[in-house]
Amino acid sequence: MNAVIPQIAKLLHEHYVFPEVAAELGDLLAARAAEGRYEGAGQARLAELVTADLQSVNGDLHLRLKHSEAELEEAHDDEETQLRQMAEWAGLACGGVAAAQRLPGNVGLLKIAPLLFPPAVAGDQVTAAFHLLASTDALILDLRECLGGDPNMVAWAYGFLTGPEPVQLTGMAHRDPADLHQLWSSHVPGPKFGPDKPVWVLTSAITFSGGEALSFDLQERGRAAVVGERTRGGAHPRQGFKVDTHLEVTIPTARSVSPISGGNWEGTGIAPDVPVAAADALPAAHRLALEAVLALGADGFRAQVAAEARQALADLEHAAADS
Repeated sequence: MNAVIPQIAKLLHEHYVFPEVAAELGDLLAARAAEGRYEGAGQARLAELVTADLQSVNGDLHLRLKHSEAELEEAHDDEETQLRQMAEWAGLACGGVAAAQRLPGNVGLLKIAPLLFPPAVAGDQVTAAFHLLASTDALILDLRECLGGDPNMVAWAYGFLTGPEPVQLTGMAHRDPADLHQLWSSHVPGPKFGPDKPVWVLTSAITFSGGEALSFDLQERGRAAVVGERTRGGAHPRQGFKVDTHLEVTIPTARSVSPISGGNWEGTGIAPDVPVAAADALPAAHRLALEAVLALGADGFRAQVAAEARQALADLEHAAADS
């Protein structure tokens, strides 16, 4: 284990987006090692101890030493290897589409969990879900169990919620202040939900990273209202580096930067527009969506949708009264 700490300090020095913090962390880890804090710790326990120390300076939740039960591959930080692993995971998780359904009142519900997987491995599934819900009158995007994801999937999903012109989203700044990577909503195929119909995003205290990025961009641009709990607060994209047979250190190599405010949600999370417990977020958003649907009127075929919406509202009120 003695070799792990210097490796981590070296990787921080080379890659961490905040060089001054990297130097401070390197000194901290060396001091903790000299004190014997890590002496005799197995790999799993070492991961816990080092993670606590890494996060003690600036609270960066993406800065971690992770323990894997399975032995890590030599090229664990290789982009091709990571994409293959993501494809395997996405294949077992329907590409991150945990649910896509029409709720009573012609309200769409799209739940993304556990991740916003890269479009290269989950673009077809997410596209199919948005196509299914494109003709609904209102959309609820459930990110309560979304623990992160790929910025390109954030751009892909946003592409279904806007018009033909691309929208600039939160970009990435690297160690070099001049190295700013812009991110724009993607040009997506087929029918879109579009830029005008109402959207609500559901969040919880475990919504993190990529899930927060999509929530943040939709909220900041006024495209959606956030319903639920304040999110966890991780805005620094990270890269993984193998440092031992079962240990990987994850180091943020960039920070998110809004083109509007210049800020992000690191350490603060995203405050909901409608604060409710995560368990109550779906009925709260459905109620708001049904009210929006009823405001569209009841002409022609819409009479059936309006009747359905009124019944759904009544059902929600009865459920709330009984709880």
